[in-house]
Amino acid sequence: MTYPLNRFVNIRSVYNPSFSADGRFLAFLTDITGRFQVWQIDLTVDEDGFPWPQQLTFSSDQVLYVTYSPVPGDNRLLFGQDAGGSENLQLHILDAASGVEYGLTAGHEDVMHIPGKWSRDNGSVIFAANRRDPAIFDLYVQAVDGGPAQLVWEHNQVGYLFHAVWSPDNKHIAFVRAAHSAAHDLLELDLETGQVRRLSPADRPARYADISYAPDGRFLYANTDLGSDFLHVARLELSSGVWETLVAPNADTENLAQSPDGRYLAYCTNRDGSSYLELIDLATGVVRPAPEPATRPGVIGGPADSPCFSADSQRLAFSYSSATRTSDTHIWNFDPSDDALLRKTDSSHGGIPVNHFVAPLLVHYPTFDGREIPAFFYKPPGQGNGNWPAIVFVHGGPESQFRPDFRFFIQYFAQYGYAVLAPNVRGSTGYGNEYSHLDDVEKRMDSVADVAYAARWLASQPEIDAGKVIIYGGSYGGFMVLASMTTYPDLWAAGVNVVGISNFVSFLENTSGYRRAHRESEYGSLATDREFLQSISPLNQVDKIVAPLMVIHGANDPRVPLSEAEQLVTALQEREVPVRFLVFDDEGHGIVKLKNRLVLYPAVVEFLNEVLGT
Repeated sequence: MTYPLNRFVNIRSVYNPSFSADGRFLAFLTDITGRFQVWQIDLTVDEDGFPWPQQLTFSSDQVLYVTYSPVPGDNRLLFGQDAGGSENLQLHILDAASGVEYGLTAGHEDVMHIPGKWSRDNGSVIFAANRRDPAIFDLYVQAVDGGPAQLVWEHNQVGYLFHAVWSPDNKHIAFVRAAHSAAHDLLELDLETGQVRRLSPADRPARYADISYAPDGRFLYANTDLGSDFLHVARLELSSGVWETLVAPNADTENLAQSPDGRYLAYCTNRDGSSYLELIDLATGVVRPAPEPATRPGVIGGPADSPCFSADSQRLAFSYSSATRTSDTHIWNFDPSDDALLRKTDSSHGGIPVNHFVAPLLVHYPTFDGREIPAFFYKPPGQGNGNWPAIVFVHGGPESQFRPDFRFFIQYFAQYGYAVLAPNVRGSTGYGNEYSHLDDVEKRMDSVADVAYAARWLASQPEIDAGKVIIYGGSYGGFMVLASMTTYPDLWAAGVNVVGISNFVSFLENTSGYRRAHRESEYGSLATDREFLQSISPLNQVDKIVAPLMVIHGANDPRVPLSEAEQLVTALQEREVPVRFLVFDDEGHGIVKLKNRLVLYPAVVEFLNEVLGT
């Protein structure tokens, strides 16, 4: 049986769980209404089932972040949202008991705010913001009861500031500065003196994430790749500056969280794209894996969505998704006498039985230099064994990874007879630092070659129609679509480019100021690599595109400006290359609103059906 597209578009999900300080409520983000808002459940109502959720925010724009106050008796939540996809995150306080809501950052709507943690005793939050200069972030402390934010550290370098956390005595703030994606600085601000000291070795570039102080203030925990090809769990003794590795599998660790009492660390290991959750007892050294279903292939958490401990350090909440089940919140009660894992939300699958969805096969295909490229291969269910059209789906980033979580549009295409191959070409994360840097600057087109070999691998499969291979990607994946269609034009029957880069020079000149230096470290500098960037920009080679192309963009996109799509479409129209252009005036870097997705995906299906004659 097949189901209409609107069923798939209406599949819902839950992310970003946060316990109230008394442990009674669990807040989270869900798109039950068609856009992500803050909801919560009362955990005392139905301990073994699915408590009825209560909606707490009602905005026309999606909420991107939420966390409860850690102060006992405080029912307030901090949440963040932007307007129309602008990514200028604004912070708000909501009293969950009374429903009273007010903005913390009102008057700075054209500024990006990067939230840090609540303080544990004085009702303040930390955030970074580019209020003085669009390209530079400073640190601020904001009292949640109102009043102006206090500028506590004026920064003088380009680079994001994130993961800001309070020391236990509220006298220091530790945070991460990211000049570019592969080299971070771990810093600590003394609030009394205003001085900042470096905690990370200046001569050893590394990444740092998910940092937290031990309750006694002696240690700082972090997920880092300092001295390693992979991210691992480590702790820094603050008095001596000595790092100690605590967990180091031959894979990336991620989503590190520390229990409030300092006894436990929760973390996930990323193996072939799937998350495997474990808990280490720092008092005994015992490591425990989470119970089912967290041991199955799937993905735990996501951006700004690490596991969350309850205030009593006895429970852990996290979101979990698999290829065949949408994301829901689970709670792990890790008392050894219980050790229970319960799903606490029950998101809709659009009325489609979960056994109708397909799980991908993990495959590895050879590329031009003999390297084996990992990829996830979805086969249409119940469609026989032959003559399938196929889609090569290229993730964005490029420092990202296609993972086996739930993708409704892939499930839709699989149901309607498309095979889908989602490769993690060189430059993807999750396979070590060496692999992630194989596409830097002058090696950029090697990753495009990997995509070409994905198409050739598909065409070699007996069940695939080699004349009906499509390429689909968004953001940096949109560049990969265009670069693949200009460099290897004969491989593709059509392309779908969503918010993609068409010209690296104009992209770097016009992207948000705080992003330019960050992106130049990956793509190349306008000062030194302009000629090379021009040479690989698809806009300068549109005469090589022969297959029909669909171009989709959000008018408010701050990362890849709309001009990247407009100049591409104009160039194709001048050459009479078939192109379909779809712009959403109230979207940014991606199409997230339900009303727009109900327009977007039918349009994509119609376009592909016309091109393929199906």
